[in-house]
Amino acid sequence: MKNFKNILRNTAFIGAAVLTCSSVFAGNEDRVGSAGASQLLVNPWARSTGSADAGIANVNGIEGTFTNIAGLAFTDKTQLKFNYTNWLGNSGIRFSSAGFAQRLSESSVIAVSIQAMSFGDIDITTVELPEGGIGVFTPRVNVFNVGYAKSFTKSISGGINFKVISESIANLKANGVAIDAGIRYVTGEQDQIKFGITLKNVGPTMRFKGDGLATQINYVSTGGKATLEQRSQAFEMPSLLSIGGSYDFIFTEKSKLTAMLAFTANSFANDQYRLGLDYGMTTGKAAFNIRAGYVYEKNIFSMENRTNALTGPTAGFSVDALVGKNKSALGVEYAVRVAGPFGLIHTLGIAISLK
Repeated sequence: MKNFKNILRNTAFIGAAVLTCSSVFAGNEDRVGSAGASQLLVNPWARSTGSADAGIANVNGIEGTFTNIAGLAFTDKTQLKFNYTNWLGNSGIRFSSAGFAQRLSESSVIAVSIQAMSFGDIDITTVELPEGGIGVFTPRVNVFNVGYAKSFTKSISGGINFKVISESIANLKANGVAIDAGIRYVTGEQDQIKFGITLKNVGPTMRFKGDGLATQINYVSTGGKATLEQRSQAFEMPSLLSIGGSYDFIFTEKSKLTAMLAFTANSFANDQYRLGLDYGMTTGKAAFNIRAGYVYEKNIFSMENRTNALTGPTAGFSVDALVGKNKSALGVEYAVRVAGPFGLIHTLGIAISLK
C-alpha cells in the first residue's frame, strides 16, 4: 500500500509539472514555422523512429540523446551507432549520424554524437547572373551533442544534453547552443511501467552573419563606391516539452510487446500525439524487434492545411546478433517514415553494444 501511494504521489507530481509547463510550450498557430534550426526536430536514429518517437519513457542508449536524455543511463557498457537517412525522400538531402556512449560507473553514462545534413551543390546566382554559371556552394547543417545521464535510484534517472548547432551557406553562417533535460521513472514488479518527461532545444536565439549581408553600391554621379551592411533577424530554437508512458506486456522470458504513448507540446508547431509499438523476441544467438507507430497533429489529414511534411505513419525493425559470453549485440536497424509528396524517408544503420 505504501509503494502504491508513493507511485501515486510521484505520478501526480509529474502530471502537475507538465500541466504547469504546457501553457508555456503549447502549440501556437501564430508561431508555426517562425523558429529556426528545425533540424533539431529530426530524429536521426532508426529504432526510436520506427515507433514514432513515442519512447519518451523507455528509450535506451545513444538514442536517448534525441528522444529523452534520461534513457542514456540505461546503456549497458559501450555503444557505437551509425545511421544514414535520405531526408524528405527524393529531395536529395543526406542526413548522417554517428554516436558513442560509454558507462563511467554503475550509475552514470556519457555520450558524444554528431549529426550532419548535406544538401548537395547549388549554383551561385547574382542579380546580374540569375542563371548561375559562376560556381557552386554546398550548404551545411551540423549538430554536435555531449550528453550525461545518471541513475539516482533504481526507479529514477535523469540526464542533460548540450548541443552546438552550426549552419552555413556560401557566405553566411550561424552558430548556436541549446540544452535538453529529461527524467524517467520506472515501477512495477518487473519494471514494466515507465514514465518520462523531457524538455528540449532550450537556448538563446541564433543569427546569421557574414559577407553575404554586405552589398556594394556604385554611385554613378560621382563614381564612388560604398558598402551597405544589412542586418539579419534573429530566430529562436524550436523548443518543446514531451511527456510519455510505456507498458511492457511480458509474454515469456524471451518475448515482450511494449506499448508507448506520448504527447509533445511544441512552442513553434502544432502539438503532437504519438503512439508506438515494439515487439521484441530473443533467441539463443539473436534478438529481433519489429516496430510501428503513428504521429497525429492538427490538420495532418488535410493536404491544404497541414504544416508538417510527415504524414504520420512510421515502421521499422532491428536484428542483433548476440555474441560472446556477455551476449554483446552487433546489429542492423531500419525505419521508414511517410512524407507525403516527398515519398518515403528511409533510415538505415548499424549498432554495436558491448556488455
